[in-house]
Amino acid sequence: MSTGVSISSMSSYAILGCGSVGHAVAESLDAEGKDVLILDKDEDRVEALRDQDLNAVVQDIAGPGVVDAVADRDVLLILASDVEANKAAVESIRQRSDDQFIVGRASDPVSGDELRELGADVVINPSEVIADSALRTLESGEMEYKARQLAEILRNADGDLAILTHHNPDPDSIASAVALRAIAESYDVEADIVYDGDIGHQENRAFVNLLGIELTDREDAPPLSSYGGLALVDHMKSGELEIDAAIDVFIDHYEPDEALDATFVDVRPNVSATSTILTKYLQEFDISPSEAVATALLYGIRAETLDFKRDTTPADLTAAAYLYPFADHETLEQVESPSMSPETLDVLAEAIQNREVQGSHLISNAGFIRDRDALTQAASHLLNLEGITTTAVFGIAEDTIYLSARSKDIRLNIGKVLQDAFGDIGEAAGHSTQASVEIPLGVFGGIETTEENRDTLLSLAEEAVRRKLFQAMGVEGESNGS
Repeated sequence: MSTGVSISSMSSYAILGCGSVGHAVAESLDAEGKDVLILDKDEDRVEALRDQDLNAVVQDIAGPGVVDAVADRDVLLILASDVEANKAAVESIRQRSDDQFIVGRASDPVSGDELRELGADVVINPSEVIADSALRTLESGEMEYKARQLAEILRNADGDLAILTHHNPDPDSIASAVALRAIAESYDVEADIVYDGDIGHQENRAFVNLLGIELTDREDAPPLSSYGGLALVDHMKSGELEIDAAIDVFIDHYEPDEALDATFVDVRPNVSATSTILTKYLQEFDISPSEAVATALLYGIRAETLDFKRDTTPADLTAAAYLYPFADHETLEQVESPSMSPETLDVLAEAIQNREVQGSHLISNAGFIRDRDALTQAASHLLNLEGITTTAVFGIAEDTIYLSARSKDIRLNIGKVLQDAFGDIGEAAGHSTQASVEIPLGVFGGIETTEENRDTLLSLAEEAVRRKLFQAMGVEGESNGS
């Protein structure tokens, strides 16, 4: 239904039914200098409104005269506590015109649906509005409280802060660490971003290099226990928590599998990126992000939500909108479009050629590889195939089978699948949408890898990995072809 006008151009208002809700709205609009007409059937109430210099007339909003009384008004706020009267008013006015914008008051979801069917453009339920307001106030108050706790830890830090990402950190983890370092620096606390594993994905390497992000390999860093404080950000993607030092700060959007002993904990599974949480902290600390920090956080959110196409929440969108004006979009474009290495291209081609599909699940063998991170990129690329919701690509490097998996199936926790399938023979890590596993090659063949037995070992590994993985996924049966 076209209302004929937009909210921004509306200048004249009518409030139909002026109880406590209508009165509050009338006073607010009048204070803004709006042209407001109030209709109410209670003569004493109308007289009291006139004593406040408000434009009020006696009118039963459920009666036939209401249509003519508000004919020259752009916006009609039908706010009586009598929902039946509100429905009658909406019905009468809509029979006359579609040009007026109508806001109707409901008492429950059923009356809300009825008001919409009769022609109300917007329906409000005071109890829901109060509940929403209470929740927003609670969220704001909780964030303020959390920020005070975090500030106290930073003020009392006895030395530099170590910020530890998850194993083989991705953009969300790195960006979150960068933001926390900026917050720490605002309290004159120096911070090192420390990581385990590799930064192998070409986009991740481009992300770090183009933004000039300083990271320290844990092997080259001092012992974590020697720092003045230790913070873990976006750490649970690795699926494990093996830290040889006291944890001061833990911020994540994944719940730890076990009870966590940390001085400060902020876990929010209701958002899709830890970068979203850190953006909220920047706002709470009133820190305007630098171009590099804003670009990192925005990319962290976009990468974690697949550019807002996966599990995106209003909080993620709000954080991204806040960061957008501060970010370097030319750098973002460079990060998102890096060149593909020949090794990655070879692995992807091999994975496409050797794919096996059962239902919506795809498993592929990339053979012997040099860059195990290419498996991650192949698994991500194959997830874009039509009808595919879960991918797993594995390959052999030296004496280890490396497997990388991705899933967009909300019914499947791919991290748990890999743990169930290979946890007794290898090291599995990950969560519901992405996971990896490392398996000693000897468990399948019992012999060392040589040029002569490479093909035999690959065949043994392929058969065992496919069988155990499909069984764990619960999709045993005939394949759909390769």
